[in-house]
Amino acid sequence: MGVAVASCAAILIRWAQAPALAIAAYRLVFASAILLPLAGWRASGVFRAAAMRRHELTLTILSGFFLACHFALWISSLTYTTVASSVVLVSTNPLWMGLLSPLLGERVNRWMALGIGISVLGGALIGMGDLSLGATALWGDALALGGAWMVLAYFLLGRSLQRRLGLLAYVTPVYTAAAVFLVLFALAAGVPLSGYSPQTLLMCLLLALGPQLIGHSSLNWSLRHLSPAFVTVATLGEPVGSAALSFVLLGEIPPLATLAGGALILVGIYFSLQGERARLRLEPEKNLREVDAEESTHG
Repeated sequence: MGVAVASCAAILIRWAQAPALAIAAYRLVFASAILLPLAGWRASGVFRAAAMRRHELTLTILSGFFLACHFALWISSLTYTTVASSVVLVSTNPLWMGLLSPLLGERVNRWMALGIGISVLGGALIGMGDLSLGATALWGDALALGGAWMVLAYFLLGRSLQRRLGLLAYVTPVYTAAAVFLVLFALAAGVPLSGYSPQTLLMCLLLALGPQLIGHSSLNWSLRHLSPAFVTVATLGEPVGSAALSFVLLGEIPPLATLAGGALILVGIYFSLQGERARLRLEPEKNLREVDAEESTHG
């Protein structure tokens, strides 16, 4: 449900006649304005039961910063490149999760390595396809990739915080922190935050109600029960939905190389998922071997 609703975001952004930072700021400001009264009403059961320690508050603010950077980069990318290219590239989180595995103390198996290689080839094809659209399209692709890196950091931080705080106690301060950061980003860039048409404000409100409160919050809730790798792989449905909607509602047909590259990226991430599943299957066996070794040492 979260992925299906999030697929509408790119279309609503295209229909909003405002700079990218203004759209991102309004999206998070509206979402926070809806959540704060609800969180206040349930304060006794939410924030008192999940009172944040200092390091948790720091991580929550940092998570909001990464979320703000994600929206600032990704929404900006839609100004320069096609919806298909932007949404496919911003959804490459599982690929980067695989690349980060060695730094997190996890070995990259052959399935993960194969998926990474195929996805890199797909990304190169998208770049070649967008080259025909001009240098601005390549800049949009780069912004979308930056958005993928930011949302990966957001998901990794969110999983550890979600398990103790709960959904409402987590998303309310994170979305509020992201809104504050985005307003500061807009002010620093000289982007006006007033004077927009009622249609633009309506599109931003719909972004807050749908892709943000339903889409992102559903993914955050899933992090309490699934690994970040599985949640990020689930978001691969978003490029398919967004590309289909952009074709029907915007008449936007991406170059053939972009379609082929996007298909390769999806295949590559599928193989990466197989590698993640194999790793998760081996995890209990690894833990059991470590316990046996420890017992034999003490024996």
